[in-house]
Amino acid sequence: MIALAGAPNVGKSTLFNALTGLRAVTGNWPGTTVDVGRGAWRFRAGDKVCQCEECDGGCAANTATEFTLIDLPGAYSLDPLSPDEELTRTLLLEAPAAERPDVTVVAVDAAHLARSLYLVAQVREASSRVVVALTMTDLARQAGVEVDSFALAQGLGCPVVVVDPRHRVGLDNLTRAVREALTRAVPAPRDMPEAADDLEREDERFAWIADVVSAGTARTGEERVSRSDRIDRVVTHPVAGPLIFLGVMWLVFQVTTTVAAPLQDWLDTLFTGPISDAARAGFAAVGLGESWVQGLVVDGLIAGVGMLLTFVPLMALMFILLAILEDSGYMARAAVVTDRLMRRIGLPGKAFLPLVVGFGCNVPAIAATRILSDPRQRILTSLLVPFTSCTARLTVYVMVGTVFFGSGAGTVVFVMYLASIAAVIGVGLVLRKTLWRTMGAEPLVLDLPPYQVPTARLTAAVAWMRLRGFLRTASGIIVVTVCAVWLLQSIPTQAGEAFGEVPVQDSAYGVAAQRIAPVFEPAGFGQWQTASALVVGFVAKEAVISSWAQTYAVEEPADGEDAGDFGTAITQAFEDSSHGHPLPAVMAFLVFLMAYTPCVATIAAQKREIGWRWTLFGVGMQLVVAWTLAVAVFQIGQLWW
Repeated sequence: MIALAGAPNVGKSTLFNALTGLRAVTGNWPGTTVDVGRGAWRFRAGDKVCQCEECDGGCAANTATEFTLIDLPGAYSLDPLSPDEELTRTLLLEAPAAERPDVTVVAVDAAHLARSLYLVAQVREASSRVVVALTMTDLARQAGVEVDSFALAQGLGCPVVVVDPRHRVGLDNLTRAVREALTRAVPAPRDMPEAADDLEREDERFAWIADVVSAGTARTGEERVSRSDRIDRVVTHPVAGPLIFLGVMWLVFQVTTTVAAPLQDWLDTLFTGPISDAARAGFAAVGLGESWVQGLVVDGLIAGVGMLLTFVPLMALMFILLAILEDSGYMARAAVVTDRLMRRIGLPGKAFLPLVVGFGCNVPAIAATRILSDPRQRILTSLLVPFTSCTARLTVYVMVGTVFFGSGAGTVVFVMYLASIAAVIGVGLVLRKTLWRTMGAEPLVLDLPPYQVPTARLTAAVAWMRLRGFLRTASGIIVVTVCAVWLLQSIPTQAGEAFGEVPVQDSAYGVAAQRIAPVFEPAGFGQWQTASALVVGFVAKEAVISSWAQTYAVEEPADGEDAGDFGTAITQAFEDSSHGHPLPAVMAFLVFLMAYTPCVATIAAQKREIGWRWTLFGVGMQLVVAWTLAVAVFQIGQLWW
């Protein structure tokens, strides 16, 4: 097992992705709730790297073709301040010898060498094999510093390999260095003089680091103000910074909805037309036409799953754009821009990072709260994450926005994300003033990565991993949910009706939804079809669309209504339930969707991180906030619309 360690923003995750490609997975480390990346680091065998004099190259060190690579949580040192850093220390220093990594690769930023070497010093003090992966040498060169990797290796007492993972430079050399390290005996730990206390020990480490840096670097010219620093003067400005951030996000949503719309329309036509017609023809050919089997497949699976799959182009484009922003280094600046705002609700600026992750998926965002050192901050952030609009909600925003607002769908999505941010701030302020009045926030300490031109390979890999994860998660949930909804819609509640042939409003599904619908009448969307979709949305927000698609696909059309026009059916439903004020009702519906519990997976993640008591408190709070905001939006909105 090979461990990959390093401070945040030194290129560690980029190196991990480059080494593992698309073979990386994420999971809990045994015995902990901390997520770590695992991947297969494959390489070409054949070169003799072992130290055996009698070996002809056939020993395990030469014939192995794959390492198991563990991406440890980012840490500046082995003095833990959070559960993530605690795992890094435990695995590298305190675990039984058999459970420790065979080799530890430490990613080091050449542009900030002294700061990065503190972790190397601590790891070298343990009896373990260490290889240093030196990243960002080009940025160090731009800053007027030339790093001599051979002199640095002599000073550190371990191999140093220059790598550029973004362009896949130096990866073969790193592989060779790791393979060679595996064949050597475990080295003795770095000698440490006797120290009276921890302060003296730290002074000794810093002195050693200074000597190593002095011997391994040379100044080649005057230090210049970097391009990143010049850009940061604008994008992190107290006034211009937030405006630029909002503008960037609006552009992302506008591009996403505009470019993806034609592809969505084509896929929708494909599923509702040729695929559904072919399925009906196939069932008719085998004598199952108009049977419950045809109903399950055509009106259930094809209608529900097909509607979800029409949003794959949108999700892919969104993930690509967000990956570009992350790879360019811009997203880290968002934490600086929002630091002051975060501190007002008792959270440090780095709490913005889990919240940003929440706009992709709430589940890993809740896991990411482990970077916060204060348990109260982790609880508060975990309670706020569900108010961030994940990509599952995005599919509903886009569909509803397209139906009711046409070309303005991108702006509607942007407004919903603004509402999501406002909900996080508002609820955070209320909780801070009531439950955590004494909680403070430490100043933000964050290494800003340099701005870089995103690479197509890395952007595509990150976007594909996220899209694949979304489809893997959604597909299982959606199939189960679609089948459950179809079953409930097929169960009659009145005598004389046959299974699978009952009108939806008279089925078990419709009757139950009609009991719930009055709760939403003050918000303008008291129609039973929408109430039932919101209940199904507790399983997964993607299921809201599939539930709607199933309901309107199998419901008997009213006089003059086009049963195949999904958008027309939804428009008419909101028109009727709002008594002629559909737009305020639609906005109220979107606000409720934004604020109530995201999915059962999020509930499970909260339970794991903060326990059942706080999880149930969070679910209740989200429902109260969602209903209150929805009613307020409709009651006020109908005065103007």
